[in-house]
Amino acid sequence: MLEKGGGGVFDVIVDGRLLFSKHLEGRFPQESEVLDKLPDPAND
Repeated sequence: MLEKGGGGVFDVIVDGRLLFSKHLEGRFPQESEVLDKLPDPAND
């Protein structure tokens, strides 16, 4: 689910786990930084 943020917030959160925060890193993520941290559906 996507949620609209505000004030320049860009966080990637999956199942309550923060995968990337623009605020903490000071930049937008590279695609691989997010994809590599996604849970593997084959392990479900």
